[in-house]
Amino acid sequence: MSAAGPAPIVVQPMNLTSGQLPRWIEPATAVGTAVVIAAVLLVLQNFNPALWLVLTGVVYLIAIGVGSGIVENRRKATDRIVRGLVVCAFVLAVAPLISTLWTVLVQGLRALNWDFITKVGGAAFDPNTLAVTNTPGALQAVVGTLIITGIAALISVPIGILAAVYLTEYALPTNPMRRTITFLVDVMTGIPSIVAGLFAFSFFALIVGPKAFSGFSASIALCVLMIPIVIRSTEEMIRLVPNELREASLALGVPRAATIIKVVLRTAASGIVTGVVLAVARVIGETAPIFIAASFTDNFNADPFSGPMLTLPVVAYTSWSFPGKDIDASQAQAWAAALLLVIVVVIFNLIARVVAKAFAPKSR
Repeated sequence: MSAAGPAPIVVQPMNLTSGQLPRWIEPATAVGTAVVIAAVLLVLQNFNPALWLVLTGVVYLIAIGVGSGIVENRRKATDRIVRGLVVCAFVLAVAPLISTLWTVLVQGLRALNWDFITKVGGAAFDPNTLAVTNTPGALQAVVGTLIITGIAALISVPIGILAAVYLTEYALPTNPMRRTITFLVDVMTGIPSIVAGLFAFSFFALIVGPKAFSGFSASIALCVLMIPIVIRSTEEMIRLVPNELREASLALGVPRAATIIKVVLRTAASGIVTGVVLAVARVIGETAPIFIAASFTDNFNADPFSGPMLTLPVVAYTSWSFPGKDIDASQAQAWAAALLLVIVVVIFNLIARVVAKAFAPKSR
C-alpha cells in the first residue's frame, strides 16, 4: 500500500482588472436623469429651472457613483463623482451668465434697431396739444459712453503702465515707495464705484461750483476704478517676461529704458492689451459713478467739459427706474440700451483679441 502524496495546490488566477462602464454612460446618465426629473416636476406641477438643475445634479451624482461602485470599483466611482462635481460646478457658474445674456438678447431685440442707435431720444412737449411725446433713441448715450470711457482710458492706461513698470523694473522689494504704491493699489481695487463717483463730483464741485456735472468728471471717476486694474494686470504680465531677455539686451549695451520699451513691454504687449480691455469692460458698464458725476440729460451733448452727459448704463437705469407714461416703451428702451451695451463690450473684446494676437510672439 503506497502512501498518498500531498494534495495538489490549486492557484486561483488573480483578477487584476475590474469591470468597465462604457464611455457614453456619463452623458447618457446625465440626459436620462434630466429627463426623468423634468417629467416628475411637470407631473407635480412644480417645474422650476433652478430646482430642476439642482435635483438633476444630485441624482446624477448618486446614480453614477452607485453604478460605478457596483460595476467598477471604489476608486473609479470616486473619480467619476469628483468629475461630476466639477461639471456641476461649471454648469452652476455658467447658467446665470447664459440666462442673463439670453434674457437681455430676447428682450433687447424687440426695441433695438437702427433708428434707436442713430436718433436722439427723449421727451418732447407740444404746447399746442399739451402732449408729451417720448421718442426712443440712444445716440446721445452711445456718444457719451464712448467719450467718457475713451477719456478714462487715455488717462488711466499710461498711468497704470508706467506705475507697473516702476514697480517691476526700478523699485526694489524693500523700497518704501514701492510698498506704499502697492498698498494704495490694493486699497483702490476694493473701492466701491459709488465712492469714486462721489470723489470726482466733490473734487470738481470745489473747482467749478455745485453744478459740476460733466463727462470729464465721470471720466475721472472711472479712472479711479481703471488704474488699479491696469497696474495689476500689467505688473503680472511684465513679471512673466524672462530675465534672460533683459540681460541679453543690457549685455549688448542697450540702455535700460530702451530695453524696457523695446524688449519687456513688446514681449508683454499681448497680456497688457488684454488687461487694458478688461479694465475698459469693467468700467464701461458702471452706472452709479456716472450718474453722480455726469448726471443725465435727454439733450445731445458731445462736450465732456460742459454740462451733463448720458451713457448707455444710465439710460438703462433711468428708463427702468423712472419710466414715462408708456411704461412698456420705457422698459423696452432699457432692454435695448442694455443689449447695445453688451454689443459694445463684445466688440471691444474682439478688438482686443485681434490686437493681442498681432502683438503675441510669433513661433518660428
